[in-house]
Amino acid sequence: MRIRKKIYFILCLLCTAICTGAQSHTDFDSTNVQGTHSNGAFAYVRFIPGHYSSMDIDVLDNIYLVTEGNRLKKIKANGDSTAAFDDVKKYGNPSLIDVSNPLKILVYYKNFSTVVVLDRLLAYRNSINFRKENIFKVKTLATSYDNNIRIFDEGDLKLKKIDDDGTVLTESNDFRQIFDTPPSPSLIIEKDNNIYLYDEAKGFYIFDYYGSFKNTLPFLNWQHVAVTGNRLMGFTSDTLYSYELNSLNLKTYKLPDFLKDYSDIKAINDKLYLLKKEGVEIYNIL
Repeated sequence: MRIRKKIYFILCLLCTAICTGAQSHTDFDSTNVQGTHSNGAFAYVRFIPGHYSSMDIDVLDNIYLVTEGNRLKKIKANGDSTAAFDDVKKYGNPSLIDVSNPLKILVYYKNFSTVVVLDRLLAYRNSINFRKENIFKVKTLATSYDNNIRIFDEGDLKLKKIDDDGTVLTESNDFRQIFDTPPSPSLIIEKDNNIYLYDEAKGFYIFDYYGSFKNTLPFLNWQHVAVTGNRLMGFTSDTLYSYELNSLNLKTYKLPDFLKDYSDIKAINDKLYLLKKEGVEIYNIL
């Protein structure tokens, strides 16, 4: 009788071990099915499923996604949805969505010369029609350090700061008085008392927060540019560039095959975000 009990006990242990091993193997395979990978430069964090047309990320790791149903969604880094704006295509497709200030989101419609201002919960605050303020050619904009709005007016080639009523508060000199061939920036980023204007054909133009010109950086043809910490980040083809503003050190990361085939990409807050057909993949940058 005792021998039978021992045999039964041993068989139970073996069954438990086999089941546990099978479960571990299944979990590992399911992770691979989701397309998760890592290498010496990028370590997988998580996958957020869904079908989205565009993406951006703020300094708090909140993810902003435009859905196929034309909603702007705000999602936490853990994948939890926190807010939504249902009228994102009121004026058609947005030219850009600026999330540099998580408390003040700008949705800009270039064809209508109109910017819609949202709060941190993506609730409507107000809108500004630049044409009513005699501003007719604005390609890019961003929030300023003092919660106003920076624009580059290509009508008179000036960098301007406006308030929520559209009133011009400050403006730079005419860029034709400063540069032989003025830039046509596609991006404005204000960070740590500096304003970065980026022209893909000419590089970065850096100003102080009063709008006075400081210097240039000749990094050409970068896409999906971000200023994060003390670094400029951008992409060309299959390469990520990281330029340290303090040390002047430029690092390059060759994107492996598993990080390709994306519709949008962003490097910010030491993370890499890829918008793919089935959702968003997030990696740590090592």
